[in-house]
Amino acid sequence: MSMAATASTAQEKTKIPDIGIVQDYENDSLLNAQGYRYLVESTQKIFSPAAVPEQEYRQHLEVLKRLRTPLLGSNLFIPGKLKVVGPQADEKAVLSYVSTVFQRAHAAGSRFIIWGSGGSRQVPAGFDRSTAKAQFVAMAKKVAALAKEYDITLALENLNSTEANFINTVAEALEVVKAVEHENFRLCLDIYHMLKEDESPSIIGQAKGYLVYCEVAEEEGRTAPGVHGEDFRPYFSALKSIGYQGPIVIECRWNNITAQGAEAQQYLRKQIDEAYRK
Repeated sequence: MSMAATASTAQEKTKIPDIGIVQDYENDSLLNAQGYRYLVESTQKIFSPAAVPEQEYRQHLEVLKRLRTPLLGSNLFIPGKLKVVGPQADEKAVLSYVSTVFQRAHAAGSRFIIWGSGGSRQVPAGFDRSTAKAQFVAMAKKVAALAKEYDITLALENLNSTEANFINTVAEALEVVKAVEHENFRLCLDIYHMLKEDESPSIIGQAKGYLVYCEVAEEEGRTAPGVHGEDFRPYFSALKSIGYQGPIVIECRWNNITAQGAEAQQYLRKQIDEAYRK
């Protein structure tokens, strides 16, 4: 085989990530027309037993199964009042809650649940942080075991320090994922939060084998890609270097999704393609 043919074959084997979006499923037709391949919704809106009665969930389910932009997963996992760390952590209540979420998510064909939930994991003032970490790891092991029963992958998200006081960087999230050591508990890398914490793309090199999901927005105002011309290519190049082929999902603040959605998708598509085709 010629060198050119070998290079061509290698390029064909490299899957360039698809682009998804965190949005209301009611905008399904619009999002599909704008080029988005996946949809991520709010757990609190469609799956949460604390917020969504069974009959309402069933109504959501009928629509979710017919989406043109397939449901990839959900975020806003655990409500803030349901603590996973600190003196008010309630393992029994958490496991009961997540079990119903997983059951509902599985029925809807959802693959991922993004575990950000800053309020739930907020470490109370004066509470020992090493104890909080041990609590979180122990809880996550049990939650992950339940997730496996329903074929759901949890993706732990780094949240910047203006939104939470625990697991603020990819480095910290990766440390927790490794401590939990469960195939259904993996890493979500959020580039917006990395930018807020001034975390280098070089950390991505350590995430191979753990990273399953990626989110993105511009740092200034958490705007859609392209509004301020943010250059995400160093992050995308780092993703390529570890062979990441999973989804890259826009989670931002929109001024007008109808007017901005297609342009944001095209802006991001261009940067991803440039990074992955080098």
